[in-house]
Amino acid sequence: MWWLSTRRSLRPTTLRSYADHVQRHLIPYLGGIRLADLTGRDVADMFAALSEAPARYGRPLTPASLHRIRATLRAALNAAIREGLLRDNPARRVELRTPRRPPAQVWTTARVQAWRDRGERSTVAVWTEHQLADFLRFVGTDRLYGMWWLIALRGLRRGEAAGLCWVDVDLDERMLTINQQRLAYGRTVTVGPPKTVASRRTIAMDRVTVAVLRAHRRRQEKERALAGQVWSDTGYVFTTTDGQPLHPDYLTRRFRRLVEASGLPPVRLHDLRHGAASLAHSAGADLKTIQEQLGHTSIVLTADTYTSVLTDLHHRAADATARLVLAAAARGPKRRKQPTAGPPSKSAATEPSTRPEPVRPNRSRRRKTKKRHRTQMTPARHPRSTNDRAGR
Repeated sequence: MWWLSTRRSLRPTTLRSYADHVQRHLIPYLGGIRLADLTGRDVADMFAALSEAPARYGRPLTPASLHRIRATLRAALNAAIREGLLRDNPARRVELRTPRRPPAQVWTTARVQAWRDRGERSTVAVWTEHQLADFLRFVGTDRLYGMWWLIALRGLRRGEAAGLCWVDVDLDERMLTINQQRLAYGRTVTVGPPKTVASRRTIAMDRVTVAVLRAHRRRQEKERALAGQVWSDTGYVFTTTDGQPLHPDYLTRRFRRLVEASGLPPVRLHDLRHGAASLAHSAGADLKTIQEQLGHTSIVLTADTYTSVLTDLHHRAADATARLVLAAAARGPKRRKQPTAGPPSKSAATEPSTRPEPVRPNRSRRRKTKKRHRTQMTPARHPRSTNDRAGR
């Protein structure tokens, strides 16, 4: 645990996760081995045992959890290398199964029936637009109705909604800015920056969302008047009845109770964020816009995880494809009548062919003749004598 005490830049939630890994898994399996004697075989045996042992809820740890435990171990051993206590990191050569994100499934009629009959449900589930409308109608009188609406349509994270302040909301310009979030680890809650750099973003709001937040502010002003001197002016958008900020875990419990009371198929609070991306994609928003709305660093995460497109969009895509093919067939030339197969008739056999004969190239070979080089003899010129000149 000395290593954890030296990590000053970790978020409280990350520090809690590291401490949980060390206490629950690393110390029970590797605590009896000297650091200098630790080998890759010891680490591999630990992960083999963890992958089969029942975890907190009676099921084995998922591949994603095993990868996070290995990341904690690698970070601790790297610190030992920097201190000169170890030369090599035996955890870096351990192979684990690649974690896969569970695909988000839409609560179709068949899946709802299977859930009611046999209790079957997906890890990540998304309501259809009609189911979401039913839920928002059911919680219309809840004092946190504005929060459920904002998460469901704009895709805020739980900590972002709990940490939203009125100073970051401009109802006249229909914009809100995510500048902070409330992080919970046990009973302790801290206020910190957004999850990533991309999470610090500005989100546009539609006119209906602005009207919902205005109604929420009027409700909050009435609660402030009733609380009197007990009211705490914290500046948060969503608070308790005396103005105190909300615990993020309370939002999870409150949402789960509302879903159970509504009779709708179960979804998690974070699944509303999945649904917001799917609804935006179904409404025609491109992936880049959805990425900026959700505050993702990579568009790959947006495409693979959060845009589990609703069934209506699949039907529209199928209908559009069929219309494209039918329109191409209507614009194309008329079909030609194919000739029937059979022996050729006599008239066809005697009829001379009108097809031109192919022109064959002249392939005559040129005879190779040897060039004879004749030597021309130039007669020598002799100077004329003076007698010849005189005779002429």
